[in-house]
Amino acid sequence: MSRVGKAPVTIKDGVEIKIDDNNVVTVKGPKGELTQEIDPVITLKVEEGELTLERPNDDKDIRSKHGLYRALINNMVEGVTQGYKIELELVGVGYRAKTAGQRLELALGYSHPIVMELAPEVKVVAETVKGQNPIVTLESHDKQLIGQVAAKIRSLRKPEPYKGKGVRYKGEHIRRKAGKAAAKK
Repeated sequence: MSRVGKAPVTIKDGVEIKIDDNNVVTVKGPKGELTQEIDPVITLKVEEGELTLERPNDDKDIRSKHGLYRALINNMVEGVTQGYKIELELVGVGYRAKTAGQRLELALGYSHPIVMELAPEVKVVAETVKGQNPIVTLESHDKQLIGQVAAKIRSLRKPEPYKGKGVRYKGEHIRRKAGKAAAKK
């Protein structure tokens, strides 16, 4: 049995889960609404404030889907109740971030500013405190979407190993390399 798949998903207060005939799960909560299509092989049962997923046999493909869909539904329940938050740090001289509604404007050392139009589900805030690196904070109820947006922003200027400049997740450790001056000795 899949350890992840056999654990029940706890349905928190204020969360409503609907399963329609086409195996589409809709989770509605105080922060929003999310839908996910589930493979028809996996059966879903809602009873006593818990959602359980069951599979018909132990084929490798079905076992992997069992754990996957349980994790996806659990992330949906977590998202509509508490939400997700990712902080990105801009490390480098002259690196700046500005927000105007759903537009994020980044200055990352290129000859032009980078302007991103973000999805309405993602709330973005850019803070700049004197003497510290600018921080871009992303918040959303959709874990997959917020992770994708954060990865896209990070890919615009990945942290490099010599000076550590670039866009990184807050608290991310960058493995540093010695430059060629250290190699000569």
